[in-house]
Amino acid sequence: MSDNEKETQVAEETQNTQATAENANDDRKSGRRSQRGEGRRGERRNRREENRGDEMLDRVVTINRVSKTHKGGRTFSFAALVVVGDGNGTVGVGYGKSREVPAAIAKGQLDAKKHLFNVPRVRGTVTHPVTGHDHAGTVMLRPAAPGTGVIAGGAVRAVMECAGITDVLTKSMGSATAVNVVRATVDALKQLEDPEEIAARRGLSVQEVAPDALLRERAAGIAEARKAREEAQAKAAAKDGE
Repeated sequence: MSDNEKETQVAEETQNTQATAENANDDRKSGRRSQRGEGRRGERRNRREENRGDEMLDRVVTINRVSKTHKGGRTFSFAALVVVGDGNGTVGVGYGKSREVPAAIAKGQLDAKKHLFNVPRVRGTVTHPVTGHDHAGTVMLRPAAPGTGVIAGGAVRAVMECAGITDVLTKSMGSATAVNVVRATVDALKQLEDPEEIAARRGLSVQEVAPDALLRERAAGIAEARKAREEAQAKAAAKDGE
């Protein structure tokens, strides 16, 4: 083989090697792009699914601006009172502070989710009359007939809506500060009990502890919930059949 032929062969091999390397780099880059895009899209999709699965009602009751005076001057921050609930008997209240309003609300939501508790209900109302106290705030709750609605002020209404109570009579007495009113409402809700709890504590039957009207309303509420659940299942089955 002559020297010219050897040089030509070496040049061709070099060109083929460079082309192969460039194709490999292109494939590697495209793979990275696709993986990066799929990862981001997957993260966003998972985040949306988590948000759908963790749907909670939240109400911002009040936002206060707090100022502090130091040697260097005066600083301002915000305090947010937030109520969080699922609208089906679970509610919590939180308080968050930050130098910006969105951050204060976010902290209040996290604090409220840490203090969730269950509220006994009968057909969308409280089980029995109760009065809650907190510092100078006093809130009274009374059961109401279906269709009455939430007869309450802004602070108490926010707690009732997040707890899923649709019919109730309330009266706020004493302090009108939103924090005291909300915490008094929470104290009243925590005092509510089911008839089974009272009967077990007293060693009696439910019929001996609870009045007949309450038992009838409770039976009607259970029947309505069962009927609604069956209708929802029937609609879902019909939709799947289509």
